[in-house]
Amino acid sequence: MGCGNFFFTLVITFSAALITYNIIISANASLKQDFPGPSILSTSKGSISVDPIIKMPVDRSKTSSSKGKRLFHTAVTSSDSIYNTWQCRIMYYWFKKFKDGPNSEMGGFTRILHSGKPDKFMGEIPTFVAQPLPAGTDQGYIVLNRPWAFVQWLQQADIKEDYILMAEPDHIIVKPIPNLSRDGLGAAFPFFYIEPKKYESVLRKFFPEEKGPISSIDPIGNSPVIVGKESLKNIAPTWMNISLAMKKDPVTDKAFGWVLEMYAYAVSSALHGVGNILYKDFMIQSDTNGNLQNMVITGNMNCIWV
Repeated sequence: MGCGNFFFTLVITFSAALITYNIIISANASLKQDFPGPSILSTSKGSISVDPIIKMPVDRSKTSSSKGKRLFHTAVTSSDSIYNTWQCRIMYYWFKKFKDGPNSEMGGFTRILHSGKPDKFMGEIPTFVAQPLPAGTDQGYIVLNRPWAFVQWLQQADIKEDYILMAEPDHIIVKPIPNLSRDGLGAAFPFFYIEPKKYESVLRKFFPEEKGPISSIDPIGNSPVIVGKESLKNIAPTWMNISLAMKKDPVTDKAFGWVLEMYAYAVSSALHGVGNILYKDFMIQSDTNGNLQNMVITGNMNCIWV
């Protein structure tokens, strides 16, 4: 019993040290701090900054600052595990720290707890309790509860903001976040391991040819994504159903593995005609050698928003 307690303490201590290390490294690293990338697009209406991966919409008059801030609501899904709860408490701490900072368009915050019952942190973190999928439905892939939890939250909660930032418990915010979405397009981080073209034959089961070219599916997951609330209300049920359908299909399940639900969101967004501006600087993370990278896999408490 004593060895078990010692091991648990050692794991917690190591995890806390890793978080502190990443925050210190990111704070002192020489990184570009602007949204979006530095590229310039010349147009008949002047020059505007564009993202180097996908161009920003040319006409940005609809998002003029004269109309005030376009607040987004940050939503994070979580189980009731000790680890997930610990992550959420850390993330919410940093959310509060930067919420009212310069250029921030961060609105409210909700932890969507898909355990089906309240926990003792309800008073500390704004929380919506969602019901989990019926027993056995997730087939051991607990992430399938995420789209179902979002469906419930969007249907039942009173969300004041017109935009949603879908985040995850292992994200740490290190600066105020503006609303990066524009003109009906979402804003998302491009993942190098989401490859629609490579898996076209698999994806065509869920995104038939009459829906458009496979390039219509963006190389994204559902997080980090800033998207219009009404758009997400349309996407979420499809996302849930496609996630379940993909998991039930052995070929698709084997092809996508742990990123299956990410592909399901990308497909659902495309099916509803919601494109995304891809920001490679939306988040950063250290690699296994401790070097900061712009485009790497989201890891346990290593993901840092910039």
